[in-house]
Amino acid sequence: MKAKLGEALRLVRSFHDISQIELAYRLGISRSYLSELESGKKTPSIDLLASYAKVFEIPISYLLLFYETLEENDTSSKVRSVATQKALRLLNWIESIRKSNQSDAA
Repeated sequence: MKAKLGEALRLVRSFHDISQIELAYRLGISRSYLSELESGKKTPSIDLLASYAKVFEIPISYLLLFYETLEENDTSSKVRSVATQKALRLLNWIESIRKSNQSDAA
């Protein structure tokens, strides 16, 4: 459960091209704590999710929708969440392109 929420948080951060250090500063938490959240080792409080949503100017419900979509397995849920799944794939693709560009620049 926690791992999927962490993945959703990581993808949103990656989409906005913000480093863990910068986001941690903006959230008022340590980079190591943010890393634990994104890896699923820790669960964010609702207050932290609200801060996260404020930083990215999105509703908390979007973060939870991404999380729920990553968690879903049954057919009816998949049909219901096709657009969200596509958005998650797009976020993953953008992240991979950025990582590739960064390694090319190094």
